Amino acid sequence: MNHPARLVVLVSGSGTNLQALIDACADPAYGARIVAVGADREDIEGLARAERAQIPTFVRQVSDFETREGWDAAIATVVERFEPDVVVSAGFMKLLSQDFLDRFLTLNTHPALCPAFPGMHGPRDALEHGVKVTGATLFVVDAGVDTGPIVAQVPVEVAEDDDVESLHERIKTAERAMLVDAVGRIAREGISVEGRRVRIGAESR
Repeated sequence: MNHPARLVVLVSGSGTNLQALIDACADPAYGARIVAVGADREDIEGLARAERAQIPTFVRQVSDFETREGWDAAIATVVERFEPDVVVSAGFMKLLSQDFLDRFLTLNTHPALCPAFPGMHGPRDALEHGVKVTGATLFVVDAGVDTGPIVAQVPVEVAEDDDVESLHERIKTAERAMLVDAVGRIAREGISVEGRRVRIGAESR
């Protein structure tokens, strides 16, 4: 690629996935740079991580808008200013509208092997179901909940003595590595999405 891929990262909390991307982008060979970090609330560690890395930040809180549609339009407007090649939802706890998703290629992670165990409690649901292997998924966000086309997956074995917290911690570690690897490959090689089939390197950005 002639220029680094432009990433906008959206966060709602501590920003550990964001930090992994910040660290990866420090290497010019990675092929991407974070041009902005957005959040849906003030005073979170994710924003502080961006500010320490001298990355522009913005906040759009739902409570500051009369309607959810107004908030979504405001998010889309500010994201568009940064001309992203990819938007990464890194622990961003708000659903984005179809209009937003039509405008920006948006990626998200889920702490399970989709389509298994969607929703807020992937590790808990995996434990309760008694599976021996779970993991993490990177997908292209669509209008559903954790239902978008799958970009990458990584397996994580369930230990006999796992509780939700210990399993989730191992999943998050695997998830960060998967995210960094896949976003870097997308930045360097491009991505194509046809229906539910995602190919990295199939065509340039």
